[in-house]
Amino acid sequence: MSCGIALAAALLASQPAASVAVPAAAAQNPLTAEPMYAGIVARAQALSTAAAAWRTPELKARAAAATPPGWTAFAEQASALAELDMRAHRDLAARGFDGDLKCILKGIAEDIPLKLEAVAAARTGAAQDLALSELLHLLDDNAAVVAAPPAPPA
Repeated sequence: MSCGIALAAALLASQPAASVAVPAAAAQNPLTAEPMYAGIVARAQALSTAAAAWRTPELKARAAAATPPGWTAFAEQASALAELDMRAHRDLAARGFDGDLKCILKGIAEDIPLKLEAVAAARTGAAQDLALSELLHLLDDNAAVVAAPPAPPA
């Protein structure tokens, strides 16, 4: 399966709001025991929480939108997460990993900067809320796909 198709399938199948919190008793991907992958999950969850806090009814109602307070630091952290996702993609490729996760991580790494640009470019509160929503879903998916247990071989 190509990386683009794998990413699209994973994003369509995910339920971001429900997928970030994985119960302790649930099976997890063994990769989450490795610092890089655990870091991806933790960073994506923290950034998701921050993005969700900016989405308020007042934001949607604003005629003009400025970037949220703390945006520069947030964008730097999200860019660092994108770099970490790409590093994880390369790590899985070097290990000969032949699963969708490798491709999904690459796709997310490529999409985070686009979503950040969309938030910064939004000129109304409604447009910024929509861009934040899309970024929030991507961050939720980022945490969920890494934490999800690997699918059994077909």
